[in-house]
Formats: sequence, C-alpha cells, structure tokens
Amino acid sequence: MEEQQVDKKYARFVLALFAMIIVAVMYVEGMLTPSLPSIAEGFHITVDQVSLVLSTYLLTGVALSPVVGKLADLYGKKKMMSIVMLLYAGAVSVTGFSPNFTFMVVSRAVQGIGLTIMPLGMAMVREEFPRNMVPKAQSLISGMFGVGFAVSLPLGSFISDYYGWRMTYHTAIPFIVALAILTIWKVRESKYRRPDVKVDYVGAAALGIPLALIVLAMSEGSSWGWHSVLFLSILIVGVILLIPMFIYEKHYYQKGGEAIFDMKLLSKRNVLIANIALTVSGLGMYLSMQALSYKFETPTPYGFGFSILETGISMVAFAAGMIVFSIVTGKLISRTGIKPLAIAGSFVTAIGFFLLSTSPGLAMTLIDEVIIGSGMAIMNASIINLLVLSVEARDMGLATSMNSTFRYIGSSIGAPIAGTVLSLYTVVDIVHTAAGTVIFSFPDYTAFRYAFIIGGLTFIIAAFIVIMSNEVLGRRTVETHAKKTAAAEN
Repeated sequence: MEEQQVDKKYARFVLALFAMIIVAVMYVEGMLTPSLPSIAEGFHITVDQVSLVLSTYLLTGVALSPVVGKLADLYGKKKMMSIVMLLYAGAVSVTGFSPNFTFMVVSRAVQGIGLTIMPLGMAMVREEFPRNMVPKAQSLISGMFGVGFAVSLPLGSFISDYYGWRMTYHTAIPFIVALAILTIWKVRESKYRRPDVKVDYVGAAALGIPLALIVLAMSEGSSWGWHSVLFLSILIVGVILLIPMFIYEKHYYQKGGEAIFDMKLLSKRNVLIANIALTVSGLGMYLSMQALSYKFETPTPYGFGFSILETGISMVAFAAGMIVFSIVTGKLISRTGIKPLAIAGSFVTAIGFFLLSTSPGLAMTLIDEVIIGSGMAIMNASIINLLVLSVEARDMGLATSMNSTFRYIGSSIGAPIAGTVLSLYTVVDIVHTAAGTVIFSFPDYTAFRYAFIIGGLTFIIAAFIVIMSNEVLGRRTVETHAKKTAAAEN
C-alpha cells in the first residue's frame, strides 16, 4: 500500500467528511452528559438508573463493533459506513420523541450502532493515506472529539437548558441525514475487500450475549444490590459464557475460518496492549467525566450549583485541551515515537484527575479539565496509531472494530460504576414548601473524590501497560528498519 499512488485530494475529502461525522455524533452524545440530571428528573428515575442511557448505547457498540468491522472487510467499508449512518440517523430521529425512559433506553441501544463509525472511519483513512501521513490523519480524527465536545457542550447545553434535551436531538437530525447522503454519494468503495470469507455470526452472538449480561449486571448492580442473588447470578453467567465463546472461536479458527474474536490479531503484542490500555482508560474516562458533570450541577457547597448551560460551557475547557494537543501530537509523533507520548499522556491525565479529587474551586477545576483533555488527546492519538500501524490493511476493519469493542467494554462499565459511587455517598436536603415537604438527595465530597481517584488510577495502569508495547514509529525505529533492510540486501 505504501508504494501506490495516493489521491491526496480525495483522501483529504474523506478525512474532512469523517471529521464532520464525528463532530455531529459528538454533538448528539456530548449534550447528554450535562443533561443526565435533567433526564433523571424528567423520567423520575435515580442517579444510578440514568446511567443506562450511556451504558446501553455502549453495550450495542460493544456487540456490533466486531460484526460491522468484519462485514466491512468482506463487503466494503463504504457500504457498511452507509448502512450504519442510515441506521444511526433513524435512531437519532426517534430518541428525541421518547415518551418514557424504557423507550429512550431501547432507542439509545439502537443508536449505539453509531459507535462503529469511528473504527470504520479510521480504517478507511488508513487506506487512503500513505503510512507516513497516517499519524497526522489519525491525530486529527482524535482531535475531532475535542471539537465535538466544544460544539456540543455549550450549544447542546444551551438548547437543553432553554428548550429541553429533546430539542438537541431534533436539531441534529438534518446534519446526520446530510452526512449519511454524502457518505453514500461521494465516498468510494474500499480497495480491500474479501467477499470469499464467511462472517462468524455464531461467534458474534457468543461474544455479544455474555458481554450484554456483564454490562447489564454492572448497570443495575446498585439498584438490585451488589450482594443480591439477581446481580451475582447474571454477572457469573455472563463471565462463564465467555468460556464456550473462547472454545468455539478457537475451534472455528483451527477449521480455517476467520473468527470474529480474532485470537491471531490479539496475539500481536501491540494489538493486545492497545486494546487493554483503552479498555482500562475508557472505564476511567467515562466514570470521571460523568462525575464531573454531576459536580457542576450539584448544589453548593458539594458542587457548583450550575445549570445545564453553565455546565456545558464549563466543560469546554476539557475540549480545548483535546483540540490543541491532538494537533500537537500529530506534529510530534513521527519524530518522538508512539510510546513516549502515550505514556506521557496517560500520566498527565492521571494528574488532572488526582487534582480534581482535592475538591478545588472553579478556576482550578477548569485548569484541571484542560490538563485532563490534553492528556487524553495525547494518549488516544498515540494508541490509535500504535494499533493501525501494527496490522495489515486487509485486517484493518476488524482490528479497529475489536479495539472499539474493548474500549466500549471499559466505558460501559465505567458509566454504571460512576452512578454507583455517586449514589453511595450522598447528602439529603429537606425543603419545606407550601405544596409540602420535598427531599433532595445529591452526591457529597466523598463521592466525587473517589470517582476522580479511580479515574486517575486507571490511567496510571494504562501507562504501565503501554510500556510493554513495541515502538513502530519515530527516528530510532526508522533507523533500525533501514539498517535491517541494508543488512538483508548485503
């Protein structure tokens, strides 16, 4: 692939299109974080129950990512991207009209197919750009998450605050539909297709069912009781069902099939490390960012007592850090290599969360957000490049989708853990009004402290995991490769 002629104009168009898609998706998803308390109040549900809005969305992404990735490798990434965009547009269109919380959870589950957009986009960008341009392109895609947050938090929060969270969904519909049409009309089909290989549907079901049970148990654990028979039964069944999944996938692979849970890919050191690192950090990120949004909206003195709009504006600091350092990472990574930046980004993020755990004032909280966003941008861009530069182009769809699966497993567990921590440590405020006595319950200092400490620890763990990877970029790697090539020629 590195020797072929590259249509740079088309490659830039593909990159710009996927960047806009990510911004649009983040607009829809980003506004939900500061709106969670409002959604919980509107549907009369608890703090831990509202985390289902996030975890069910992530659960669908977990189950569908490897399937969509494999289908993309077989039948074309453009075809699968078009289908995904249409399904996502339909789900976004109905979620805003949810008559009750159950309907919203179901529609959010369907909407979770949108999580397969990023790995498909990364795989297509990897095809369109030569190897030496991939790091900058992937860093730009990562930076779009920051742009998406920067757009969604103030704009989405403004709409949610004045017109309700439903209107944010309604305003997103024309943009999602337009981007779906552009994808169908303008994007070329993938150069790398393998229509002769069968899809491992049984393996996909064998993987999706236990993951669904595990995430369901974690999401409802605080409601059912962490020691309840129901929680323990579903969790144990989910874990046990992973055993036949591994046995079946191994047997399927030995018979010559290409398993949906590709152990051959996972046997590569960098692929395994990238997956584990993003699983751990994904857990910490979702847990901590959900806690941060609650801290902004929790009444003083335990929080800042902000409205949805003020919360959205306050979280732009996080997005700003992501945008700036995604660009910086793209410029530095080819020279410094991936490992140093990934490790540094993990430690920087951890420091930001540890600082947040000290319950700082507003000014310091905003500075901590910038630190966290900067570290996440550096780490995410680095690890994504570690993955895509370590696998063959023909396996890119499955590799990036499997990576997303691991990331979403961590995220889907992080959301309910956040809900649990925030509901375990609460204070009660009793207000007497003319209509009667109203009891309010909200998280206290301890809840936020533990949430941020857990988030920081996950990134420390991720840093030590990355240390074990093999460098695939940087001057030293290029020089070593050149020496090996020269030696082989002589």
